[in-house]
Amino acid sequence: MMKTKLYILFLFFALGVSMNAQEKTKKELKQEKELEKQKEIQKLLETKKFVFEAQKVTPQGGRLIQLDYNTYFLKFDTENTTCDLPFFGRGYNVAYNGDGGIKFEGKPENIKIENKKKNTLLRATVRGKNDVYDLLFTIFNNGSASLNVNSNNRAPINYDGQVSAPKEVKK
Repeated sequence: MMKTKLYILFLFFALGVSMNAQEKTKKELKQEKELEKQKEIQKLLETKKFVFEAQKVTPQGGRLIQLDYNTYFLKFDTENTTCDLPFFGRGYNVAYNGDGGIKFEGKPENIKIENKKKNTLLRATVRGKNDVYDLLFTIFNNGSASLNVNSNNRAPINYDGQVSAPKEVKK
């Protein structure tokens, strides 16, 4: 009877130790993935080439709108920045029969990067065909990001989404 109790006690102790070891390895794996992602994001910011994919939008004075498809983007590059984002809000001087979105292409100017503990701020100005856009990215270490767009002809608007490396074009 005493031996049986000892075996059961030993069995519980052995199971507890092995489960604790598994939890530590899961935590270590998670930390490694987070560190890897953080290095990837820092590399994208150093090269100043990345793609912002919008998932949510908040117009000035409006409520949060979920975007259904991952088709809205801003491709940031120091040579040529391309943007195709939806716009909800007040337009002051917008072209008649325009599609209503924020679409532009141009070379960014006045690029400033400010590193903080948990995020990085990137500011730039892009002159489009009909407007000037001031961009403020808040990019977090895990790849999530916020983009605030101010322009001369529209009310400010904020987008939430993800930052990733640009996809290579196959020739």
